[in-house]
Amino acid sequence: MDLHSHLPYWLIKNGIISTFPSLKKDEHTDIAIIGAGISGALAAYYLSDCGYKVTVIDRRHAGMGSTAASTALLQYEIDTPLSKLIKLVPKQDAIQAYKLCREAIYTIQEICRNIDTTAHFRVRSSLQYASYKKDTTTHKEEYLLRKKQGFDVTWLEPDDIADKYGFDAPGAILSKDGAEIDAYKLTHGLLNYATANGATVYDNTTIEHITCTKNGTTLQTNTGCYIKAKYLVMAGGYESLQYIPKKVAEVHSTYALVSEPMNTEEFWHKNSLVWETAMPYLYFRVTDKNRILVGGKDDAFYNPRLRSSRTKQKAEQLVETFTRKLPHIQITADFSWSGAFAVTKDGLPYIGTIPSLPNTYFALGFGGNGIVFSVIAATIIRDMIMGKKNADAGKFSFNR
Repeated sequence: MDLHSHLPYWLIKNGIISTFPSLKKDEHTDIAIIGAGISGALAAYYLSDCGYKVTVIDRRHAGMGSTAASTALLQYEIDTPLSKLIKLVPKQDAIQAYKLCREAIYTIQEICRNIDTTAHFRVRSSLQYASYKKDTTTHKEEYLLRKKQGFDVTWLEPDDIADKYGFDAPGAILSKDGAEIDAYKLTHGLLNYATANGATVYDNTTIEHITCTKNGTTLQTNTGCYIKAKYLVMAGGYESLQYIPKKVAEVHSTYALVSEPMNTEEFWHKNSLVWETAMPYLYFRVTDKNRILVGGKDDAFYNPRLRSSRTKQKAEQLVETFTRKLPHIQITADFSWSGAFAVTKDGLPYIGTIPSLPNTYFALGFGGNGIVFSVIAATIIRDMIMGKKNADAGKFSFNR
């Protein structure tokens, strides 16, 4: 599956951080993890820390799939507003999903301290503004609901937005809890930590056949090698959809750019993460080196060739839209890329097992919150494998 077009900023900036060999012999392990992106790396971090022998396999180089293309806005707000989510799933499940995402942001902060990575984690506030005046009433209701549930949010009127952010909007929610990170660098930090705990990682290793029984799992690679494991964790993102017998997500295309470095250090209020209520939404944030990242202009299709051909045009549209919103900040695109992302019926991830694949656990952090969803997935799967009850597992199950 072609997960991104052109070269994302993080890949150019960081290059190949760690290299791992391909698998050339049979292997026995406690837990096999398919996917060496952020989801697989987090699973390896938690499971190796619990003393399991872990083997991570990826058909690419580690972190070079969707992770390299991530724009890495860490937010507890999922793509489905809380006021809408409580109508799609039980109210307490919806509220808890939001709280788990908020908790995951600070879990990532602790992980970064623990593995001593230079992944540029920074706590940032997050501003979601109403795209149109007609959105203001429902957006204000969203604010009041979150406020009632204990989220640290402030409602901004148009004058406040103009003063703090320099653009016009009819209303906005300013959330205290948000963050940003270099997901590609974090992935390598996690994998290096796991290997120090005895895990093995194999690049350029394609799994061609999987046999799952109640006694364990056997994976066959493209070179004829076998991996025998007690448990299997599917952390291959959108490529994992082929193993699920029912359709759980739609794969779309999204676009992003990073500007040339600029002299300004604070472009708007505390360099918040900024996004809007319209779907698909425009979003932007500040990266290291005083660059501005802008993303959006999504297409509701998965077609790598068409997506690639539209990347330059979409980048130009993103620059134009951003400049129209903030005319006092003139940006020039330095890097642009596009990628695949998946959407689910309720905006929540899918985590857990399916009957047809015993001893197999899926970590599918779809949507705009893939990184925080991956933290939630890794902890739930760790508890499942260890035989511990996790009160939140059912909220993200395939039969919810």
